[in-house]
Amino acid sequence: MSENLISLNKKIISCRNCRRLVDFREKVANDKRKQYLTESYWGKPVPGFGEKDAKILILGLAPAAHGANRTGRVFTGDKSSEFLFRCLYKSNISNKSNSINKDDLLKLNNTYITLALKCVPPNDKPTSNELKNCFKYFKEELDILKNIKVIVALGKIAFDTCLVFFKLRKRDFLFKHCKEYLLNEKQFIIACYHPSPRNVNTKKIDEVSMLKVFKKAKKLMETTP
Repeated sequence: MSENLISLNKKIISCRNCRRLVDFREKVANDKRKQYLTESYWGKPVPGFGEKDAKILILGLAPAAHGANRTGRVFTGDKSSEFLFRCLYKSNISNKSNSINKDDLLKLNNTYITLALKCVPPNDKPTSNELKNCFKYFKEELDILKNIKVIVALGKIAFDTCLVFFKLRKRDFLFKHCKEYLLNEKQFIIACYHPSPRNVNTKKIDEVSMLKVFKKAKKLMETTP
């Protein structure tokens, strides 16, 4: 990871700008879930991780209360991560098929994973002001990750948030799984159903449809100037 990313991630981790989010993330870390009572929760903003020269950016909305807010790494230690990384591994994007903790030696190939909102919000619903506060970090990430060609947005909220960030009209971008759009002259966005347990269990998304997204992302990555 580059020095610029290391410096940015330290700044993200120390952020206390949104009082409601600070209170909630720390409450979750203190109360804990029964099966994790012996663990020390992260309880802070969750930075992104991956390769500094990445061409693919995977964007989620926010940390899971007992996933990333516990482990300190995005899409790590919860049911969503189990499905996501199984598909990333089968797509040759990750070196491991699961994401358990920050010390599990997981690495990404040509990919960076981050969140629009760095702190877990109550009921998984951030306010517009909280998202705006976090946009500065997302902007800095994109400024540092200069080689990004494709953004895979996990879920409609992450997709819409990305459109707001790029100042694009939502009505021009229909959220349809595996549909790609040109964001600007050099970057695409791909809509993808979120790999939540609910979506997986109801068959809204399965490995075939998720692998299709990553196959498309890799193809766009290779063909975009």
